[in-house]
Amino acid sequence: MSGLLSGLAVARKSGDVARLAEAIPYARWMRIAPENATGELLTRMRFHPELIGNTFLPAIHGGTLGAMLEMAAIFHLLWETETETVPKIVNITVDYLRSARPLDVLAAAKVTKQGRRMVNVYAEAWQDDRSKPVATANAHFLVKAAIDEPSAL
Repeated sequence: MSGLLSGLAVARKSGDVARLAEAIPYARWMRIAPENATGELLTRMRFHPELIGNTFLPAIHGGTLGAMLEMAAIFHLLWETETETVPKIVNITVDYLRSARPLDVLAAAKVTKQGRRMVNVYAEAWQDDRSKPVATANAHFLVKAAIDEPSAL
């Protein structure tokens, strides 16, 4: 069992979703972590100066927003679905709606369609006002490897 899946099992057993981020080094480095204090699974990216892409505004780099939306979708899939595999991203489309100021960024994700192997996820990120998102994303994930399926032949 991978470190992430064993961390997922521990997090599910304890009900502490924040433990998911402990199992993902990139999430820890980016200071991205899930939280469910309000009853809704949200993902928070804590602001730190390394996130700034445009120093004149200053604004958070778009790549970090895209990475945060992808992590929000992965946390959602790991926590809200019964998947026992690590979701593998197939593609992601990010729409940047406004510049993100040097503040924490929150994101929420929801599954828009789940098939046997593929899942479509919509994610939205905002800062201090949820009605003013800074970016949204639509992503497709492979949640079950094709080798797990019985052959049609």
